[in-house]
Amino acid sequence: MLDQLLDISSNLGVDTLLLLPVLIALEAVLSADNAIALAAIAQGLEGEKLQRQALNFGLLIAFVLRVALILAAGWVLQFWQFEVLGAAYLLWLVFKHFTAETDSEDHHHGPRFASLIQAIPIIAFTDLAFSLDSVTTALALSKDVLVILLGGLIGVLTLRFMAGLFIRWLDEFEHLEDAGFVTVAFVGLRLLVRVVDPSLVPPEWLMVLMIAAVFTWGFSKRAEATPDSPAANTLDETPGAGLSTVAELEKAQAEKAGLSAAPASDSPDVGYAEPS
Repeated sequence: MLDQLLDISSNLGVDTLLLLPVLIALEAVLSADNAIALAAIAQGLEGEKLQRQALNFGLLIAFVLRVALILAAGWVLQFWQFEVLGAAYLLWLVFKHFTAETDSEDHHHGPRFASLIQAIPIIAFTDLAFSLDSVTTALALSKDVLVILLGGLIGVLTLRFMAGLFIRWLDEFEHLEDAGFVTVAFVGLRLLVRVVDPSLVPPEWLMVLMIAAVFTWGFSKRAEATPDSPAANTLDETPGAGLSTVAELEKAQAEKAGLSAAPASDSPDVGYAEPS
């Protein structure tokens, strides 16, 4: 399917511009496993600001590494050891995830970082490991370096958008993080199979179906709100939480004020007899 699409054009002409929406859609589907892995890594930082910065800087470095990989792909692909290293790294991430300590609900979580500097290189090199698979596939389908570079840029932008979404969804869906790392394992195993025998590598459409099936399971169950969750704590700390209208809130405040003033007004007056 991909080779037929990329054969439409051999230069950056009108046909290539018409092909861009298709490339964007394909990148969105095929980058889902990469995006959720990056989201789980970024989530190891405290606070949304640090998570955004980690994704921004990490993916900026990742794009530079992608360009270097594409330009040097003719040399890199001569050494199967690079693909083995990429596969080993991805499978190591999967192993670390599923052997990590679980929380009270038996949920696995990604690594935790003390600073931004620790997370950025992990994000960049994780994307590089995924790029070994995607760039190898792209080079097998098209020899146009400009088209592949354009696809790499689209891929990084798509990753940034999707990773931001997944950071929020990881807290909303109970199985999503585990599902994401299962698909990471698919990519790692695919790289290993390519080294052993390229003819055994599953086609792209099969990978898409497998990833879609795993993510269907990942989105199948929403996480239940607990008393310790941030949303629950915010609700409990809000004055008048649970009151449906402003009028009820004002009424409750008035009643509270009346009750606090009642002991002073209802207390009996103590009289003193005047000496005769």
